[in-house]
Amino acid sequence: MFYGAIVWDPWLIVSQIVCFQSLYYLTLGSFMAILVGTRVSHMSLMYFFDFSTLTASTVTGWCAIVSFLLSSLAGAIYLLYLVERAKKCLDFSATLYIIHLFICIIYGGWPSSITWWVVNVTGLALMSLLGEWLCIRRELQEIPITRLRSSTWALASSCVDQAMPGSSVSCVDQVTRFNEASLGRSLEPERWALQASASSNKMFDRLKELGI
Repeated sequence: MFYGAIVWDPWLIVSQIVCFQSLYYLTLGSFMAILVGTRVSHMSLMYFFDFSTLTASTVTGWCAIVSFLLSSLAGAIYLLYLVERAKKCLDFSATLYIIHLFICIIYGGWPSSITWWVVNVTGLALMSLLGEWLCIRRELQEIPITRLRSSTWALASSCVDQAMPGSSVSCVDQVTRFNEASLGRSLEPERWALQASASSNKMFDRLKELGI
């Protein structure tokens, strides 16, 4: 998984694009080998990047079309595990097809076939919409609060044990950042509660020292 803090990380984005593009072509090659490879004498890159192979006038052309559409559906699953954010699915899907368009232009010139454009626009729509739907379903799943609380209190206890006087706020910051990374949202109310708890603990410790 590439999930992490919501910050601008160009290397992370580049790695996601490279992995996504590679998985797409591996999947497309697998479907091509099954559907098209059994009907032609030998496979070549022509079936990947030559727009003339996507035609509805032959059975082989239909097999190539089905291969592209199935690869788009598989791409939606890759979005779920590589991107994990519904709002980014359209960006990554569009990037994949733009790169594919550039490769096709270099390989065989500007695609002049209406069928090629229909297939790829349909594939883009299927990939982005299904990917968004899958990511939204994951984001709406119930958050395991019990496991999160146990991890939070374990981190808080460790932090308090190692903390020096006057460092309670840094402990709160550390625990808050842990919770925000786990849930992917702001936890300002919990932050206030942790600060109040830390202040109370300090007050009780001080009273014990004074013998009150």
